[in-house]
Amino acid sequence: MSINSAMLAGVSGLVANSSALAAISDNIANVNTVAYKRNQVNFANVVTAQAVKGKYSAGGVQGVARQFVSQQGLVQASGSATDLAISGDGFFVVSTKGAGLTAADARSFTRQGSFSVDADGFLVNDSKLYLQGWPVKADGTFDVNPSDLNKMNSINVKNLGAAVAPTGNVEISANLNKSGVISAGEAAYNGTTVASMADYASDPATGTRPDFVIEMNVIDSTGGSRKVAMAFLKDDAANPNRWHAEIYAIPVTDVSVAGRPGQLARGQVFFNQDGTIDLANTTLFGAAGNPATLPLAASGTATQPRWANSLGLAGQTVNLDLNKVTQYSATSTVNAISSDGAGVGSIVAIEVNDDGIVSAIYDNSQIRTVAKVGIATFPNSDGLAQVSGNAYRPTIEAGEFVVKEAGVGGAGKISPSSLEASTVDLSAEFTGLIQTQKAYSASSKIITTADQMLEELINIKR
Repeated sequence: MSINSAMLAGVSGLVANSSALAAISDNIANVNTVAYKRNQVNFANVVTAQAVKGKYSAGGVQGVARQFVSQQGLVQASGSATDLAISGDGFFVVSTKGAGLTAADARSFTRQGSFSVDADGFLVNDSKLYLQGWPVKADGTFDVNPSDLNKMNSINVKNLGAAVAPTGNVEISANLNKSGVISAGEAAYNGTTVASMADYASDPATGTRPDFVIEMNVIDSTGGSRKVAMAFLKDDAANPNRWHAEIYAIPVTDVSVAGRPGQLARGQVFFNQDGTIDLANTTLFGAAGNPATLPLAASGTATQPRWANSLGLAGQTVNLDLNKVTQYSATSTVNAISSDGAGVGSIVAIEVNDDGIVSAIYDNSQIRTVAKVGIATFPNSDGLAQVSGNAYRPTIEAGEFVVKEAGVGGAGKISPSSLEASTVDLSAEFTGLIQTQKAYSASSKIITTADQMLEELINIKR
């Protein structure tokens, strides 16, 4: 009956507009939600078969929900280093669990990058979803797998321990006085006997007093500071561009060597006529032209020189850059000593760069890589299913995901210290709110009118 179909069409209008109102309400409520994607209910007419010619049966309307997941929100700067935004396609991989994550634990996908460090050291966003990333390997690389989420773990930036960087390189800038007086002890000097400059550092009564000493700190494998000295003794007048030189530990008991106690190297240092150092003929490190390196074997080994067994230290090699050591007619002085070692340090900040690499920054200026954030992409991200926490789960309609490195293969780039804004336009939502209200009222009027017509039909019997 046409009147009955009209009433049912009105009911369908009420249902469809109720759904539209719910979507608009969600949008307005989440106008300030980070990376929220607006939803919309579109309308599609329902056509019924017309059984009798000349009569029309109303079909009504149905609401079709649509989500705009792929729509990019405005990327805005924030005040937190752990806030992340994706500029372009893709999602962060997240889980509802930090520690003890297993293959059975579900992973979801979100663009809500308002991450912070929780009490256990995990990066978690405002919806309590834990950020996943590829952990750094021992060689500094990442096991990037585009389809295996089990290769990713919840990123933890606290349980890293202290950071230590043993000294590997030392650069020395100094000048030796070419016009200095030749010491009385030079004639009897012999670096292989008790009259060495290393002996003088322990007992001035037995050793040879150097003309100039450069002391430098060396950080060992445990973050301890060890002192190493480079001593110079001007050669006789027949060799005006040559100096005797020794390198020794202070105290001498810090190292075990085959020669004089504490003596790590000995030989001669040559200078050119223009005052620059002649490393090609310098024999301080063995044969002329040998690289300026100090190899220190680990404690307890048979190799010498080595760290003293009582210290229990790992071996290390210290490269010395002496290119800025000169011999001019000016007072012997040290201009600068710089090294790359660092003692024990604690974490003071967390940093994420554009490539998604998460690093811990220590108060000793060391930076330790923790993990790398992956970006998951879908062929049809608008087909994802929403889950609580402004996140999504995969569906057949969305297609198979691929986890990529940021900015690679179509994946969006990561913007550190930024957040993606909601895609809700309040003016458009308020306009839709008014339209939906009027459409709902009109649909209710259909039901009222059909009811009055049925009432008239019933009254005919009377």
